[in-house]
Amino acid sequence: MKEISIKSLKYNDNIIDIRDNYSYKLGHVKNAINIPMNELLNNMYLLDKNKTYYIYCQSGIRSLKCTKILNQFGYNVVNVYDGYNNY
Repeated sequence: MKEISIKSLKYNDNIIDIRDNYSYKLGHVKNAINIPMNELLNNMYLLDKNKTYYIYCQSGIRSLKCTKILNQFGYNVVNVYDGYNNY
């Protein structure tokens, strides 16, 4: 399992914020797209298996769970372990 700190993200990376839409609108990492966790897991086929995605949530707990599931399906994802709380 690959992990990275939110402060180490490069803003041109494929960054996915899996928090709810309301939390995303209150603030998010620059260039991050918002796909709430359940929506992402129900539509993971929308991701490109040839790209690397950086997944974050509020504290890193949901992103860890989400990246483990996506990794099992062959997606190249990196957990942002400290979440938006540390941005």
